[in-house]
Amino acid sequence: MIMQGTAVNAAAIVIGSALGLKAGHLISSKVRGTVMAGLGLAVLLIGIQLAFKSQQPMIIIGSLIGGGIIGELLGIEARLEALGNWIGDRFKGSGRISEGFVTASLLYCVGAMAIMGALQDGLGSRPDILYAKAALDGIASVALASTLGAGVLFSALPLFAYQGAITLSATLAQQILTPVVVQEMNAVGGLLILAIGLDMLGVKRVPVGNLLPAVFLAPPLVMLFVS
Repeated sequence: MIMQGTAVNAAAIVIGSALGLKAGHLISSKVRGTVMAGLGLAVLLIGIQLAFKSQQPMIIIGSLIGGGIIGELLGIEARLEALGNWIGDRFKGSGRISEGFVTASLLYCVGAMAIMGALQDGLGSRPDILYAKAALDGIASVALASTLGAGVLFSALPLFAYQGAITLSATLAQQILTPVVVQEMNAVGGLLILAIGLDMLGVKRVPVGNLLPAVFLAPPLVMLFVS
């Protein structure tokens, strides 16, 4: 069912926030760390599964190189960080609810998993990426809500609107995205998700933001050299 992944993701944030407000202080940081490490391994698995579906490794290489160059020239990673800092500074004196809402909204909406998960959902595949993201966001919500308050709970609204818009756009574009194009897009996105898993496990920090254009570079490369 379309939008199911985003609905599960939003529900996880609401449930996690409610738990955090009620009993977040009872969950030790050690337990949170262990659970997050387990989820990091699950994220690695999802990324590997998607990446290994590729039948055109040269398209993947070209997309990552070209997308990385575009991302670096545009400074996407730095711009996202600057946006987060600017919004955080702007709402710093607005009270706890605003701070929690803004902090959580940025955390949940910005990233490869939000984009790739919503695309996967919109293109008719089982939204495994968003299911994994729901688990991550739910646990993060417990911690955030216990420290930043009820504003974290309301971040489910912009997440639903943002990911839902991407999902619906992907559904409309499904007619022009052939199975081969979707397969290679998923493979590129899988590698970015793999990078997120490595970061979660503390293995390697990869500038995933600057590699995001690679996902959208894959379709024209497939159309030019494969189709």
